[in-house]
Amino acid sequence: MPRYRCGLDWSESAQDYAVLDDKGNVVSEGRILETYEGLKELLGVLTSPSTARRHPRKQVPIAIETGRSLLVAALRTAGQPVVAINPAVVARYRGRVSPAKKRKSDQSDARLLANIIRTDGQLHRTLPGNSEQLLTLVELSRAQRHAVNQQQYYLRRLRSQLRTYYPAALQAWQGLPKTILRPEARALLRLAPTPAAAGRLTRRQIASTLAAAGRVRLIAHHTERLHALFRQRQLRQPPTAEEAMGVAVLSTLTFLECADQLVHTLAGDMTEVFLAHPQAPIYLSFPGVGPVMGSRLLAELGDDPDRFETAKGLRAYAGVAPLTWTSGGSRSVSHRRVANKLLKATCHQWAFSSLTRSPGARAHYDRRRAAGDQWTGALRHPAGRLLNCLYHCLASEELYQEAKAFPPHSGT
Repeated sequence: MPRYRCGLDWSESAQDYAVLDDKGNVVSEGRILETYEGLKELLGVLTSPSTARRHPRKQVPIAIETGRSLLVAALRTAGQPVVAINPAVVARYRGRVSPAKKRKSDQSDARLLANIIRTDGQLHRTLPGNSEQLLTLVELSRAQRHAVNQQQYYLRRLRSQLRTYYPAALQAWQGLPKTILRPEARALLRLAPTPAAAGRLTRRQIASTLAAAGRVRLIAHHTERLHALFRQRQLRQPPTAEEAMGVAVLSTLTFLECADQLVHTLAGDMTEVFLAHPQAPIYLSFPGVGPVMGSRLLAELGDDPDRFETAKGLRAYAGVAPLTWTSGGSRSVSHRRVANKLLKATCHQWAFSSLTRSPGARAHYDRRRAAGDQWTGALRHPAGRLLNCLYHCLASEELYQEAKAFPPHSGT
C-alpha cells in the first residue's frame, strides 16, 4: 500500500494543504478554513487522498510550522499525527527546491512541508502525546511567567520614573525585601505620588496607611523615619511638571498592582494543577524545586514517557548539553543557543537555587568555577546532572536521592 504525507501551510485565515505519495507526486491539494467544516474536509481528503483507493487516515502524518493553533489541537483530538517543523528549518529546505530567495507561495510551502517528512521523516518527530492535565498546566505556567515578566517591567519603569523627580520614595524602602513592591510602599505612593504631597503627610496619616497596608510591627519606628525623610529638603522638578509626573507614576503603579495580583492568582491556580499531577512528588523531591519551579519544569518537559529517548536528548532540548563543532582539524565546544528558551531559563534558576540545598550540586559548581568556567557555564553542569537524575527518576518512578545523584568525588 502506498504511503502518503500531508503538508499544511498555516495562516490566520485560510490553510493550504498538499498530499504527496511516496514518489513526491501531488495526489491532492487545496485550501480550507480553520472551521469545523474545514477540518471535516481535510480529514476526508486524508481518508481518500486519491480516487483509486481508500487509505487509513491516521497513517498520514501532517507537517505544519506551528504546534499551538486551533486546527492542530483539533487534528490531534481526532488522532491525526502532527509534526511541527520550525519555520527556520523550512526556510533552509526551500533552497533545495529553488535558488531564488524570493520565490514563495502558500501552495508551494504546503508541498515543501510534505516533502520534508517524505524525505527526512526520521529526523522529525510528531508532537508529544501530553495529557489534558499537562496542557492545562502549560497554559497556566506560561501565563504566570508572562505576568512575572510584566511585573518586573512595570517595577523597573516605576523605579526609573521615581528616580527623575521623587528619589525619597525609593530611599524610604532601601534595604528591605521587595523595596517599592511592598504593600505599604505602594499604599504610601498612591497616597502621596509627589514630594510636595509627601511633605504634607502627618504622622497619623503615615501610621494609618502602614497599618491598613498590613504592617503590624514597628509602625511607630517607620512612621518617624518616613516623616523625617519626606520633610528633608531635596532637589525638585517644577511644580506643574512634578504633578504630571505624579499622574504618570500612578498609572504605572496601577499596571504594576494588576500584574502583581495576576502573578499570585496564576501561581495559585498553577500550583493546584501541578500538585494534582501524578509526577508532582518526583519533581518536589529534587533540591531547589518548589511548586512554581516544578510547574514550569513539568509544563516544558511534558508527561509523555516516550518524548525523550535518552537523557542526553533531554539535556540538549533544555540547552544545557554542550554543542561540539568539528571541521577538519578544527574543533570547538560551546553551549547551545537553539533550545527551549523557557526550559533553559528555568533550568538556570533551578541550578542556582539548588546550590544552597544540595551539597553535591554546590561542590560540582565549585569545581567548575575552580577550573575556570564563568558562573553561567558552571551552572550548566549541575543543571545537566540534575536533568539526568530527573530523567532516571521519571523513568523508574523513584524519588531523588542526593547520594546517588552526586556520589563522593574522587581525584582532582
